[in-house]
Amino acid sequence: MSQTIYRRTVEAVRALLSVALPLLAFAFILGLQRRIGLAIYDEQFLAAILAIALALAFLAHPFRRAKGEGAALPAWHDLVLAALGFAAPAYVAVRYSWLVDEAAFDPSVALIPGALVIVLLLEALRRTAGPVLTGITAVFVAYGLWGNLVPTPLQGRAIAPERLVSQVALDPNGILGTPLMISATVVVAFVFFGLILTHAGGSTYFTNLSVALMGRFRGGSSKIAIVASGLMGSISGSAVSNVVSTGVVTIPLMTRGGYRSRTAGAIEAVASTGGQLMPPIMGAAAFLMAEFLQVPYGEVVLAALLPAVLYYAALFIQADLFAARHGIRALPAAEIPAAGPTFRSGWFFPIPFAVLLGGLFLLHIQVEEAALWSTAALVLLAFGIGFAGRRMAPSALLKGLRETGLVSLSVVLISAAAGIIIGVLNQSGLSFNLTLLLTQLGQTSVILLLLIAALVSIVLGMGMPTVGVYVLLATLVAPALVELGIEPIAAHLFVLYFGMMSMITPPVAIAAFAAAGLAGSNPMQTALEATRLAWPAFIVPFLFVAAPSLLLIGSVWQVALAIVTALAGVWLVSAGMMGHFVDRLSAFERVGFLAAGVCLLIPATAFDGAAVLEIAGAALAAGLTAWKLRRGPRHAPISDGNA
Repeated sequence: MSQTIYRRTVEAVRALLSVALPLLAFAFILGLQRRIGLAIYDEQFLAAILAIALALAFLAHPFRRAKGEGAALPAWHDLVLAALGFAAPAYVAVRYSWLVDEAAFDPSVALIPGALVIVLLLEALRRTAGPVLTGITAVFVAYGLWGNLVPTPLQGRAIAPERLVSQVALDPNGILGTPLMISATVVVAFVFFGLILTHAGGSTYFTNLSVALMGRFRGGSSKIAIVASGLMGSISGSAVSNVVSTGVVTIPLMTRGGYRSRTAGAIEAVASTGGQLMPPIMGAAAFLMAEFLQVPYGEVVLAALLPAVLYYAALFIQADLFAARHGIRALPAAEIPAAGPTFRSGWFFPIPFAVLLGGLFLLHIQVEEAALWSTAALVLLAFGIGFAGRRMAPSALLKGLRETGLVSLSVVLISAAAGIIIGVLNQSGLSFNLTLLLTQLGQTSVILLLLIAALVSIVLGMGMPTVGVYVLLATLVAPALVELGIEPIAAHLFVLYFGMMSMITPPVAIAAFAAAGLAGSNPMQTALEATRLAWPAFIVPFLFVAAPSLLLIGSVWQVALAIVTALAGVWLVSAGMMGHFVDRLSAFERVGFLAAGVCLLIPATAFDGAAVLEIAGAALAAGLTAWKLRRGPRHAPISDGNA
């Protein structure tokens, strides 16, 4: 076979598998199997999804990466692995009922197909998600086999290899469990929605609308980036893809407007990462959280709303004060489109979101089905009306399906790997031992446990997408926090926040590094600046663990007070960190603003005496604000070229 024919054949199979993955997911979501009279277990569907994903992983990510342009062609051993990767889960899917019944009495019947699934999954995970998560998963597999040799207090029970393999590969609490189900349905549906939105012109529309709304204000270029990235990021499953999709427009806009390159990259990275924390979609983590906590989806959205608002409020305020301090003005009038025509050019884009929210909150249909109906509405509007007079081409639908399979691949494999971890935790007793150990540590010092949990969340989250980060942390870390009496939803949001902060926290700050590449700035400097700008994400989680009123839990009075004081505290701390309020702040004034802001940020119910701190902070804030307003501006903006 000639090289050209081989390449075309491989590309055709890749395309077929990448389209088959979302199509199979959509068929299951819509219940087509029931309509044609086919009764299957959920685990059979998940095994079929895994068969497609493993085969696609080995074909799309060969062992040797190509240097230069063009995708690498798989070698003969990649083809063998792809064939085995498809065959082993497909065998499980077809023979699932028999395997489960027989494995209950003789686990050895599932040893070969189960072991193949686990080993091939680890290799596919290494190729798509990198060595860190693969190594963590492999350690758990080793613990499942030899955990009885580990010293106390983490010693596990002895499990026969065939029993461990059958439980991990076949049981609903293993690979074919909740994380993979959420990824194979909810995540795939929302990835498709986001990609179709992009192909229909949604990304361009929201960026243009942000320019029209924010371009006329000082530092308008940074505010455009914050609004556009927040809007797109809330439906994106990846902070990095959000940086790349919106940053190509917003970062050059900020640098032309007067921001130094590393600041422009940092603002874009922080805004894009925050989209994963912003309801209603939260990079699909909101739906996973509702499933883990067994609470209504709306409860998760309400709890996550105020912390996300504080995050973006702090970033917005810091961008505004930075612009004031350095004299960065609004965009030139010629670059600002009129708001009315800009809105009308894509007026239909909010409709699919209304369909989504209406399906969720009014019709109470499943999340993944609501996502498909909202996508259908978007497709009809994009085909029938089009953005800025241009209708979406039918080929974009096929392209969106293909891209969905490729984009969803790593999340599906990560979720399957999370199933391995969950299976080992349940079978070996490590889940109980780990929770007990962390709980004993928390009895000594809850603050110490929270600090350790935050550090572990950042480390485990390095380089992983939102869904993978959350599944891993919700399994390993959150149960210990709940065991100590922390509000369950607060514990889960805590680990999600710190897991997402790995995107901008050195040394593996992949969102910040991606933004630095677009900005042409030093990656580490960009990451450090992003970490500074995202300060609320490192502080607020500790506060809502101490006082759930920041999660809108409590009496109306407590929640209202928490909202007002938290927003005031964010403003004051941001002013102190940026060194500007009405005018530049002296060193003593900055300390005063920081102290007043921290006092106001602490909820009145956090601990005994917190209410006194809030009152003192309010008094100090009032005095400092009156002092600065009475004095008025006294210094010219800094314009030394280093803005």
